[in-house]
Amino acid sequence: MLSSMASQKRLFTGLQPSGQLHIGNYFGALLPTVEMFRQNQGLIMIADYHALTTVKDASTLRENIISVAKDYLAAGINLDNAIIFKQSDVSEHTELAWILECLVTVPFLMQAHAYKDKVAKGLEANAGLFNYPMLMAADILLYDTDIVPVGQDQRQHVEYAREAATKFNAAYDETFKEPAEQIQKQVAVVPGTDGQKMSKSYKNTIPLFGAKDEISKAVMSIVTGTGGETPINVHAIHLLVRGALTNNFSDKKDGEEFSQLYSQNKNNYKLLKEALIEDLEKLIAPMRVKRDAITDEEVKKVLVDGARKAKALASAKMADVRKKIGVTL
Repeated sequence: MLSSMASQKRLFTGLQPSGQLHIGNYFGALLPTVEMFRQNQGLIMIADYHALTTVKDASTLRENIISVAKDYLAAGINLDNAIIFKQSDVSEHTELAWILECLVTVPFLMQAHAYKDKVAKGLEANAGLFNYPMLMAADILLYDTDIVPVGQDQRQHVEYAREAATKFNAAYDETFKEPAEQIQKQVAVVPGTDGQKMSKSYKNTIPLFGAKDEISKAVMSIVTGTGGETPINVHAIHLLVRGALTNNFSDKKDGEEFSQLYSQNKNNYKLLKEALIEDLEKLIAPMRVKRDAITDEEVKKVLVDGARKAKALASAKMADVRKKIGVTL
């Protein structure tokens, strides 16, 4: 695994185990990841140390780790191409983060969006959130990553990783690749039920693996938007769902049928929401069945195997880093 990657671009992506996934996570991260790993190789990290900035209950975090791994497996991730592992199982992540923190300034870290947003809202930002960009930079740089698939709102994290690589290379010699972000622009922001970006913190989500009645309740609560006969938020979500079901409208007829659904039912918001519910169920039900069949023991086996492979790559990189910074005698 990953031994024949000289001619391929290596991918790296991660997801925090911070709770139940929603369809914004699916279209913004999970689905693009599954599609990219069909033909490409790389690593998928369950970012459990990053989750500590918000999750403070041990049993909840354990459950969430198992849950997010099941989500990836149920969504169809190709384990022949992807190493799935827990961040906490590879200690080199936190070690490299400290080294990178010693190369950047406090004002530099103060520009991070997550930190600035929290401060702007009058909330207390813990030191973990403040240093978050350098731990994420370490996550990416440890594996000679070429491509990081991210949402538009996470572009800055990859920019920080490039800056950290540049600073280290300038100080100690060429060591780290400068990764590039790959943004799925058409799904960069998925609207929530209130029209804002779908986010657990906004309580405006549609659960990815929820039962049909949960999904129905969430969809029927979507604010329709103003300024026309078409419910813009319903349409935006429905376009993504129908696209996933029809391979991005590869058959022209599929696109025509979707357009007609909205053109022929102007102002009939209830019918259009019901159509969205039915399409969501078509998309989610098969994955939900697959997910329910995955045992916790199967997940643990995948994570143990992934940790072994990721550790081998990370420890080799850190051996070079330690030598260059002067701590290897």
